[in-house]
Amino acid sequence: MRTMTDFLAAAFQDTAQRAIEKAEVIRLSLADQECFAQALLSPPPPTPALERALARRSQLLRAE
Repeated sequence: MRTMTDFLAAAFQDTAQRAIEKAEVIRLSLADQECFAQALLSPPPPTPALERALARRSQLLRAE
């Protein structure tokens, strides 16, 4: 037999877990899913701005 505290804690945990899952799920149309998968499988080359940002990040990390 569960105590009231155990029951409420489990109920709150289940409710919180469902809320988190709902907030983190991204729903895409089939066309958008295919576009996303293609971008993962064949990413575009880095742009000059991205390359500068990565170089700056490396400099900042070395400075710490």
